Amino acid sequence: MRVSGAVMVGEGEGRPGVPPGGPGMLLARVAATSEAVAAAGGRKAKIEFLAQCLREADPGELPVVVTWLSGATRQRRTGLGWASLREPPPAAAAPTLTVRAVDAALERAAAAAGAGSQAARRDLLLGLLTVATAGEQRLLTGLLTGELRHGAQAGLLLEAVAAAHGVPAAAVRRAVMLSGDLAAVAAALGAGGAGDLAGFGLRVGRPLAPMLAGTAPDLATALARAGAAAVEWKLDGVRIQVHRDGSDVAVFTRTLDEITDRVPEVVAAARALPVRSVVLDGEAIVLRAGGRPEPFQVTASRVARRDTGAAAEVPLTTMLFDVLHLDGTDLLDATGDERRLALEAAVPRERIVPRHLVDPADGQEAIATATAFAAGARAQGHEGVVVKSLASPYAMGRRGIGWIKVKPRITLDLVVLAAEWGHGRRTGYLSNLHLGARDPDGDHGEPGGFVMLGKTFKGLTDAMLVWQTEHLQRLAVRSGRWQVDVRPELVVEVAFDGVQSSPRYPAGMALRFARVLAHRPDKPASEADTVATVRQLQVTG
Repeated sequence: MRVSGAVMVGEGEGRPGVPPGGPGMLLARVAATSEAVAAAGGRKAKIEFLAQCLREADPGELPVVVTWLSGATRQRRTGLGWASLREPPPAAAAPTLTVRAVDAALERAAAAAGAGSQAARRDLLLGLLTVATAGEQRLLTGLLTGELRHGAQAGLLLEAVAAAHGVPAAAVRRAVMLSGDLAAVAAALGAGGAGDLAGFGLRVGRPLAPMLAGTAPDLATALARAGAAAVEWKLDGVRIQVHRDGSDVAVFTRTLDEITDRVPEVVAAARALPVRSVVLDGEAIVLRAGGRPEPFQVTASRVARRDTGAAAEVPLTTMLFDVLHLDGTDLLDATGDERRLALEAAVPRERIVPRHLVDPADGQEAIATATAFAAGARAQGHEGVVVKSLASPYAMGRRGIGWIKVKPRITLDLVVLAAEWGHGRRTGYLSNLHLGARDPDGDHGEPGGFVMLGKTFKGLTDAMLVWQTEHLQRLAVRSGRWQVDVRPELVVEVAFDGVQSSPRYPAGMALRFARVLAHRPDKPASEADTVATVRQLQVTG
């Protein structure tokens, strides 16, 4: 049986798009897994459904299956979307499509170019949908529109890959952090087992997920958690990761976006170091004469500029606080103390963030000297300090007790879920922001979602109103007369006076007198604070 553009499985036929070696896993198996995960109520059940599907895939299929279960296709752009999916054909009664064949068809769609390419892509999709069952059609539609929402966020899928191959989740997480590719890690496990994870190492020029800091309300709490530690200034700049290999330099943001061409001052500072190869962690920041920082918005605007005159008009200063690789030696597993010594050997003192060592054995005197050091940082105009354990390795992408930030006021990084149109002098601007915290385990909804904690229109300057109105309209998923619902992507730094109980919101709590300090487009929503963090502040407050 043949249908124009279709990809079929049949006995002995020359089937378009089916690689040699047999049909392999059916698309229906992946579709069934997606629906089972969506219906499952608990994290453990979701992981087991995912893991079982991965166990059944062969190594060649694993990169495709993992990518699909994450809600995407391997082909970033297939040219297929909503316009092609408005009226799908009747569903097939029995499954015949294979994972490999569908991936090959999507590859052909992505490669189509020139006259007639749009029609060719449409025919390919129609061929797939014609022989797809109802469940397969739902899966394909979700993948091609980016709307596959079955609750298998990256953390769950990572644990499922580990469970499928019987290896520790920490080992898989490390390999993913180093490679940036869960599908490749899954394929390596499928082909060679845990031993092949050793092949994923730090590569100069490829960005790593940065280590993150937890939060403490005061220095005494932070020092009690960290043990032997150093207290460092917390600069309110743009987080940068600097890679140098010979004369080649690449600069990345905390979201792993490359900004090398926007920050020539950072590139020059890296090339001036007496090293062959290095990976550094730090901040790019705009400083006034005398060393006081400009407001964060000034630095963020400068880093966003692409014009050649930006560096001369608003110069950036490079300040560094960690080193992950130095002249052929990876330092991720070295202690914080060892990494600092390596940093000081490679970087001039004026380019290193100031620090103060604390000995817990000194008791109250240690807290007093740390407090004086933190006061000095604030007097210089910086937002606070970070307490860093001397024994902690560099925990890529993790937030724990290795680093703990302490600010003079407690703030949270929350995500904008919606915004209301303003009144009076704010007419025409999106003003009142709906703020949400991350809910990674789905305690109050879908795992990986966000839980609303309140609204605020306070703290917004005229310039901030203009910027957020333009930005949020680009993120809009639903626009009404009074309110615009947006994709949960924009992070805002929020100050508040406390956390109070509130039956109005799903988590049973709300922020008191919340006010916006800054928009943080440099931070991904995945780094926003969690409901658990907010609840801890409610308890300790």
